[in-house]
Amino acid sequence: MQQGQLVSDLQQQVEKLEQEAHRQAAPFRKPEAKRKDKKDKPGRKKGHPPSYRQPPPTADEHVEVPLPQCPHCQGPLTKLRPIEQTVEDIPRVVVRRLHLTTYRGHCAHCGTVCSTHPEQVSTATGAASTHLGRNALALAADLNKHFGLPMRKTCAILHEHFGLRVSPGGLSQALDRIADKLQVPFAEIVQALRRSRAVHADETGWWLGGKSAWLWTFATALCTLYTIGDRSQKVIRRILGDDFLGVLVSDCLASYDPHPGPKSKCCAHHLKAISEALEQAPGSEYLANLRTFVKVAMLLCEVRAELDPAEYWPMVARLNRRADELIAAAHSHPAEIRIGNRLRKHREHLLTFLDLEGVDPTNNLAERQLRPAVIARKLSAGNKTDRGKETYETLTSLAVTCRQQGRSFTALVAAWLSLGLPPPGSLFAPD
Repeated sequence: MQQGQLVSDLQQQVEKLEQEAHRQAAPFRKPEAKRKDKKDKPGRKKGHPPSYRQPPPTADEHVEVPLPQCPHCQGPLTKLRPIEQTVEDIPRVVVRRLHLTTYRGHCAHCGTVCSTHPEQVSTATGAASTHLGRNALALAADLNKHFGLPMRKTCAILHEHFGLRVSPGGLSQALDRIADKLQVPFAEIVQALRRSRAVHADETGWWLGGKSAWLWTFATALCTLYTIGDRSQKVIRRILGDDFLGVLVSDCLASYDPHPGPKSKCCAHHLKAISEALEQAPGSEYLANLRTFVKVAMLLCEVRAELDPAEYWPMVARLNRRADELIAAAHSHPAEIRIGNRLRKHREHLLTFLDLEGVDPTNNLAERQLRPAVIARKLSAGNKTDRGKETYETLTSLAVTCRQQGRSFTALVAAWLSLGLPPPGSLFAPD
């Protein structure tokens, strides 16, 4: 009986460990102690302005529906008043099919020359002479790389809603060609990151050719770059270079530490580590003081613009002295020792966000930019080939960057695909 009970207990422990190893964000995967008994009320919190659909500035058509009499008994009406509404709808999409005749000839000075048309995206002929237009290809790239639709569903939308037939393999090859033509604006993102005052970086697991890899994101308020590689500092050096003068904002992964420039470690990660330590040492005054210290530092960063420099900098000096006191304090509990060692290791970068203006105390920007990629990973399981990896990096980076800048990604792709139009201006030039 005792042996059977022991086996049962071991099985329960194994099941618990397996659940923790594959724990998802769904509520039924959370431990009972961390579940919320009372759910938050849906919608915005009190004090926020109302949100509703705004009317468009202009209408394409104005229609008046008179009411001369009662529609039921045909009797006269009194207190007649107008009711104003605006209806936004999508008309039936009509695909434009253009038959092009261009010419190819020989010039004694230039060799072979061709005539081109703005709607032309390729010079392929023969069996490959029927092409998807630049707007259709731009829409497909947006659906697949930004909104995360799989290849087959993207093809299904093009067919069912627009009558355009393309196979998943054909679309994959088309996206590769689009990425090749967008290397100039993609390189602009890299240069913009290297010129930035602060860059947020984060990484998550990825699959490349069935093998483990890492997807990195480097983000600012105006641009985001995705790149796939290993989890070493080589990726950081490849993207930012060794002479990056801005601040690298990140979590406490050791791969960020060798970077020679200034760094700032995410305060939210510090707070999480302190909270986990408090669960092991709930009565620790040292850990409670550390948590208060980090929150005060974040609050000071938030109100910096409202303070006079004569007030602000003495507060920063006091916080630096307080940080040295807390880190130097003696403690005996293993959880306290672990947190003390953590902050001592990152002391140089602990309050960077207070010393340099424009540096955020958390790494939320990079984590938010990484979240859509995590969702896409559940559907695609990463990339199968290096070619697919390069296409994903280019198109996803440009799609997200365009959204950050309020630009149209489809318009950008369509402009770069045209053979008969000059290439558009810089991605970072004002409209």
